[in-house]
Amino acid sequence: MSWSRVGFTSVLLLFFFIVQESAISKINFPIAGFSLYICVVLGLMALEDRFGAISFGFMAGIVLDFSPSSDSPFGKWALILTIIGYLFSRNRESIGDFTERPMAFVLFVTAGATVALIMFLIIGLVLGENNGSILNNLKTVFGNGIWTLLFSSILLPLIVKLRALTLSSRERI
Repeated sequence: MSWSRVGFTSVLLLFFFIVQESAISKINFPIAGFSLYICVVLGLMALEDRFGAISFGFMAGIVLDFSPSSDSPFGKWALILTIIGYLFSRNRESIGDFTERPMAFVLFVTAGATVALIMFLIIGLVLGENNGSILNNLKTVFGNGIWTLLFSSILLPLIVKLRALTLSSRERI
């Protein structure tokens, strides 16, 4: 993974973070909200090798930890997305190439977003945070999963094309 690709991906993540914080988070979705940023991050992590998935997960988690709307302890999102990056890299080797099977790609990203939110709740319980009622949390996780499933089928082909622009000739082989 080249430094230019890391820089381009960082700028891309910051762009989607700003769109998430300024526009998407203001929309009242039925059932629960949608996280464009997490969908993009998980889409990029699913296409990377082990080192790329873990490093992108950590960088994306640090950005989420600096979010003004986040009231969780610093480092919580970095831990969660680093673990998700590791899990993605381990399971991606057994699943294969996502560019040939887009439905598997959409389901993989949706499952990753759902697992990330469940891990957020579990780590919050371990740290002694007040996460609210169980029914409300399950509704939020379920709603986010539904919206991620719907929007990722539109968004992930764009992510694949943007990622292809950053690959060097050696990485394309």
